[in-house]
Amino acid sequence: MWGNDLQLLRRADSLASYLDTDFSAQYTIIQNKPGQNSTRTVAGIFRRDAIETYVIVIMEPIISRGQGYLKQGKTLWFFDPDSRRFNSTSSQDRFQNTNARNSDFTASTLAQDYRIVAGANELLGRLQCRVLTLQANTNDMTFPRMKIWISDDGLVRKTEDFSLSGQLLRTSLITDYWRLGNRFVPKQITLVDALRGATISGRFVNETTQVNIERPSFNRLADSIFSKTFLETVNR
Repeated sequence: MWGNDLQLLRRADSLASYLDTDFSAQYTIIQNKPGQNSTRTVAGIFRRDAIETYVIVIMEPIISRGQGYLKQGKTLWFFDPDSRRFNSTSSQDRFQNTNARNSDFTASTLAQDYRIVAGANELLGRLQCRVLTLQANTNDMTFPRMKIWISDDGLVRKTEDFSLSGQLLRTSLITDYWRLGNRFVPKQITLVDALRGATISGRFVNETTQVNIERPSFNRLADSIFSKTFLETVNR
């Protein structure tokens, strides 16, 4: 029934996954909590999608410098340089207490993890998009339900994440992409938390997180990067 939509979803996955190459970039993540000063986290991201692994190294703020994450298949480790210990964590958890989730940094596998339950055409600004409503196939997904806006070029422009009961939890907007050859990398992602925020002057203001992605590269990475040893030694 949703044959064409499934092909579109698979194409969107392929443009956000790099199975034939390594990927690295610098992510600057700015967390905005209404009524409070914004916080800034800078991290190095290293991915090898072909074997479902990534490494994240926190560079700023100084208090968090040296913290890191290592994903190997379905296992995700968090490294604390103060205790020198690795603790198991979840892909569903918030990343550094922002509106981003640990699962946001991995390859896109929506066509594998979700089934399409509805599809419609919609104009998003000046972009003609296909809007797909998705239901998770298992309980392992960070969000049980999603809506995703895919433009004619196959790129994801917006997502809405929902609880199992249908409560909107988060909205993500991708305003622009880097293009490196035939590969695409988001330049900026804005995450709006639907539940967390504060009432300012009688109006509820949502928490937001802005993710700026810089220095994207598809150069081959050393195998040693994808290891606990790398996280233990990278900031010594």
